[in-house]
Amino acid sequence: MNPPYLIPSEPARAEITVKKSRFVTTVGLAKTVDQARDAIAASRIEFPKANHHVYGFRVGFAKSVTEGMSDDGEPSGTAGRPTLAVLRGSEVGDIVLVTARFFGGIKLGTGGLVRAYTESAQAALSLLRTELKVERHLVGIEMPYSFYNTAKLLISAHDGLIEDETFAAQVTVIARFAAPDLERFSAEVVDRSAGQVNPVSLD
Repeated sequence: MNPPYLIPSEPARAEITVKKSRFVTTVGLAKTVDQARDAIAASRIEFPKANHHVYGFRVGFAKSVTEGMSDDGEPSGTAGRPTLAVLRGSEVGDIVLVTARFFGGIKLGTGGLVRAYTESAQAALSLLRTELKVERHLVGIEMPYSFYNTAKLLISAHDGLIEDETFAAQVTVIARFAAPDLERFSAEVVDRSAGQVNPVSLD
């Protein structure tokens, strides 16, 4: 399980011009590789006249991260690699960045391309807003009706999120907690119910 890490909270876009070539860079959230691919496809649809759609993405964080990149026709190592290097240095996870380049007629050379794609990625990241992602665990809590109000108070007190409630012979509540909060919540539920109610992991 990853520790809490920063993720994009909303997309950001920046544009720079280098020797008449336009670099339009969009950065946003990608919780899965499929979402990253969707963002890349969206850039191609939005900017069909761009000569290149260079991208980099990092799904996950720390030890459990999946990375991808592409030069998309630019000389090998001049576009995708510097883009991914900027993402790695940002300390942000679940992120995809796509730069659409409109060629202006002047060749930038290998070093110029590396600098341009690095600068365009940095410009977009400088505008990016982030939030902390905390991995949460799903639990089920079956209880008598007499314990329902107490359980709701405890869920709120431990920053739990109720996702579903079922009222039958007993009440069943499905809730999600960050790992440290779940441990404290479970211990308090068992204590307050004298061992009659035990949260069960549903992950």
